[in-house]
Amino acid sequence: MYFPILRLERFIMRCFHNTFTDIYFHLAAEEYLLKQETDSVFMLWQDTPSVVMGKHQSVQLEVNREWAEEQQIQIARRFSGGGAVYHDLGNVNLTFIETVSRLPDFSLYLHRILDFLKLIGLPAKGDERLGIYLDGLKISGSAQFIHKNRILYHCTLLFDTDLLALEIALQGKGGIDNMLSNRRKVRAVPSVRSAVTNISRYMDAEQDIRRFARLVFRYFLDDEEGANRIYHFSREDVEAIEHLKCQKYSCPEWIMHAQLSNKMK
Repeated sequence: MYFPILRLERFIMRCFHNTFTDIYFHLAAEEYLLKQETDSVFMLWQDTPSVVMGKHQSVQLEVNREWAEEQQIQIARRFSGGGAVYHDLGNVNLTFIETVSRLPDFSLYLHRILDFLKLIGLPAKGDERLGIYLDGLKISGSAQFIHKNRILYHCTLLFDTDLLALEIALQGKGGIDNMLSNRRKVRAVPSVRSAVTNISRYMDAEQDIRRFARLVFRYFLDDEEGANRIYHFSREDVEAIEHLKCQKYSCPEWIMHAQLSNKMK
């Protein structure tokens, strides 16, 4: 099932072009902006090589941990669900946060990204899992989270990612046989595997990741009324985010265990 591409009404947002490249900082920043703010937010960010699991996933089943550690690839766990993804400086990540008084419709964010891709000449399509595809190959996965009346939607866009590293890093000890043999030991949500590609294959040769990231950010910053504004984290913001990062997201207890203690939920 594919969704049509629509031009959607924009909402006023605080727009952050986050120049940090630390996955643990970014995950903490998302939770901070979701729970401590009330405004709508758009954040664009990139990471050095990292594997990011969904909240209810198993490191053992999702990540080639030995290889990742040899290659100094960070292993992280986000607070939203969904499957494991690979990040590096060849992809961009988008976060949308909004306060709502209605039932959330996360496909709205998918439509907006499809609309952007159409604008730059890419005939991308979405599916019912809110993935995005070019020629049947995946270029984006997403996950969602609801906190009271606040909703979060975040996704990846593979532009010039190291696809070999992606493939190796996500070769955990998964598979149906392993899941069955481990089901009494690990209660975890498995990833749905998909063949992937890079957006750069479909773009002009002069387009690099920096230019692409600027295009994405400018698209979501611009609005007809000029109400959206660029924001930067204050010193107080950074201190609060770093505290959450150290207490939770960079903590091995959070990263390594699928079943979390009450204090970390």
